[in-house]
Amino acid sequence: MSVLNAIRISRAPAFAFATVGWFWGTFAAYVPELKAGIGADDATFGLILLGTSIGLMTTMLFAPMLDERLGSKALPVAAICLSLAFLLPGLMTAPMLFFGAMALTGLASGLLDVVMNARVSELEARHNKPLMNANHGVFSVSYAFGAILTGFAREAGWPPVAMFAALGCLTLVATVFMRMEVERAEEEEITARWAFPWNTVILCGVVVMIAFMAEAAVESWSALHVERTLGGRAAEGALGPAMLGLTMAVGRFSGQAVAERFNDYHVITGAAILAVLGSLIAATAQSPLWAYVGFGTIGLGVSVIGPLGLAITGRLVRPSQRTKAISRAAVIGFSGFFVAPAMMGLISGAYGLRVAFASISILVLLLFVFVPLLRRREILRSS
Repeated sequence: MSVLNAIRISRAPAFAFATVGWFWGTFAAYVPELKAGIGADDATFGLILLGTSIGLMTTMLFAPMLDERLGSKALPVAAICLSLAFLLPGLMTAPMLFFGAMALTGLASGLLDVVMNARVSELEARHNKPLMNANHGVFSVSYAFGAILTGFAREAGWPPVAMFAALGCLTLVATVFMRMEVERAEEEEITARWAFPWNTVILCGVVVMIAFMAEAAVESWSALHVERTLGGRAAEGALGPAMLGLTMAVGRFSGQAVAERFNDYHVITGAAILAVLGSLIAATAQSPLWAYVGFGTIGLGVSVIGPLGLAITGRLVRPSQRTKAISRAAVIGFSGFFVAPAMMGLISGAYGLRVAFASISILVLLLFVFVPLLRRREILRSS
């Protein structure tokens, strides 16, 4: 299946993926300015970003229920909530206020993340075709778009709130295309009370989390690494997260074709090797150019791991459990986006950004422990 055909089939969630992408790409490029605006050091800023994780974990409790109640309106409502939440970080001038703003941002982002991934999983089951990589590729392109656009905006003196407001207007237009009718499981299947497969969901979620932690580490700290460690300008710093987004888009769109031809677990293993190599290049870079090579290699590696982990989740559970399973695995996975920046901040505060980027390789190596366990579970289920 072509990438364009996959996006056509999943148009509604694809617009939602684009929305999440351009907001977080813009946020990543504004990190140096936002951090300076609240007067926080690396370790403090990393801990403040944990506010987003608190919001995300809260989403885990009610996202499936809210999704069921809103039905076809869930995607546009969640996208509007995200637009409003992102107006807050740029207005905050104190660490605790910024922490609260990030908690609300995590709440809205987590809700949209859960719903859009559940919709893609439903469409994969309906059409019996892999769609997850293509949609996550849309996120990556949009993320790079937000980061690059923000580089120009920062050079022109735009404050964060102005850029986020402009993206909010763009999101309002996108919500027109996000409505999607939802197919619910048959009543007899719902009332069968199958035991929820927590072991499978947690294992898949951990695989996704490791990939997203590596991604988030580059998103949140690459601009600072380029500007502070390597002496780059604001526009050069913005190219750090932009490079990640662009290479992740290449990896995910390519992964759409790869997923149709190769074993998912072999793809994840090869991708992990690339990510380890990229983190070491970024850690030892002596110029912005080599840092971009490292960020890009990380992007190519981790690009397919998260989407494949979520696709495996939907494949290993019953249809009546799919939305809840995807939501739980997604929340575990997306928590990596908010744990990793804090981890990077603590490591950077103690040892510097080079050591922080090198630590990503140790994180990714954990996949060689969890992926074989997940593969064994799928083999047992199919036997």
